[in-house]
Amino acid sequence: METAFINTPLGTAKIKGDENGVSVISILQEGEISKEIPLELKEAVSQLNDYFEGNRTQFTFEINPKGTDFQKKVWKALLEIPYGKTISYLDLSKQLGDVKAIRAVASANGKNPLWIVVPCHRVIGTDGSLTGYAGGLWRKKWLIDHENPVKQQSLF
Repeated sequence: METAFINTPLGTAKIKGDENGVSVISILQEGEISKEIPLELKEAVSQLNDYFEGNRTQFTFEINPKGTDFQKKVWKALLEIPYGKTISYLDLSKQLGDVKAIRAVASANGKNPLWIVVPCHRVIGTDGSLTGYAGGLWRKKWLIDHENPVKQQSLF
């Protein structure tokens, strides 16, 4: 398993993966930036940098997250949330076919090992609140704002 550390506007991103794909992208408060990026991670690093520069809305590199079948089902559903859009935990549970599974869906969302790429930051409370984000709510707000830079102007 190869590892790289890159600088992002939200802190240091730790990227882990191998020839089968990237399995972990997490955010750290700080860390030493990699001087050299392993070949297996170069495309992921390039695409993440493009994302933060505002030049990418989708990721195409191979991912290989580790989790239970249910977690993988939730993470796959997260990949369907369009760039710049949000969905509620309740709507995500309905989409997965079981409104009663909202807590399990929220738990799987919180265990997402692929920060930004599997866009768990796009899931919000039913009332529109920014609830629950392993990287901190300020990062969730930053990501949502980054993906939706054109806000509705108030008429008043």
